[in-house]
Amino acid sequence: MSNKLKVGIVQHSNSSDVTENTNKTVAEIKNAAAQGAKLIVLQELHRSLYFCQTEDTELFDLAETIPGSSTELYGELAKELNVVIVTSLFEKRATGLYHNTAVVLDTDGSIAGKYRKMHIPDDPGFYEKFYFTPGDLGFEPIQTSVGKLGVLVCWDQWFPEAARLMAMAGAELLIYPTAIGWDPRDDKDEQIRQRDAWIISQRAHAVANGVPVISVNRVGHEADPSGQSEGIQFWGNSFVAGPQGEMLLHADEKKEQTLTVEIDQARSESVRRIWPYLRDRRIEHYGDLQKIYRD
Repeated sequence: MSNKLKVGIVQHSNSSDVTENTNKTVAEIKNAAAQGAKLIVLQELHRSLYFCQTEDTELFDLAETIPGSSTELYGELAKELNVVIVTSLFEKRATGLYHNTAVVLDTDGSIAGKYRKMHIPDDPGFYEKFYFTPGDLGFEPIQTSVGKLGVLVCWDQWFPEAARLMAMAGAELLIYPTAIGWDPRDDKDEQIRQRDAWIISQRAHAVANGVPVISVNRVGHEADPSGQSEGIQFWGNSFVAGPQGEMLLHADEKKEQTLTVEIDQARSESVRRIWPYLRDRRIEHYGDLQKIYRD
């Protein structure tokens, strides 16, 4: 039994020119499709610079409706190339109400579904709570022509509950569009610890749920517009892991890369038969997970 799927990831740097960024993204989607990819995943907020380094009301102008110009563009591209595309957009739901939203375009150009980022960080250089309302669509996989996709976004990747709920709802893949990097002032050892923790946590989601994980990050340095910090050095390292956490593809730390890899979705069935975590869960004893903390 085999169910092969070729996955493409697009890892690139960004500038302040939205048109330039979009042209780069479109070109690399076509590149991935030419390599045979049927599922192509983009990085978080790929249209612009990572604008959350500062709090600036003018930056809400970057937001767009869904459906809108980007979903129209990527829908037409998905249909033309006969691929599924996972995008990441700054959604304007209403005036004063915005989300960090992943949208999946199917091979017929339609919007197969969307996911609004649930966990919203608020840290120096990552002031996302200023811009994004937490998602309200829950952890629901999106059915597409290439399978049932458990799409999450960046900060969600640190939460095992999110991955588990997607897997419990039937997700065949876990997908994380991401924008994460170092503070250039951190020493090398701290940078390595942070990067390794990021990779380990997501590979653990693959292991614990018996499904592949696709994580796509950006690269390059983006300055802090306020000048209060040295900006963010995005660390790349986009990767695809198999259902036992094995690395199937691992991108460079600094280079812009469009890479593809074939995954065998049938392996999840085999892995879950020998590591039946879902069978052995003791849900009657997990009630305290609904508490913030056990005092």
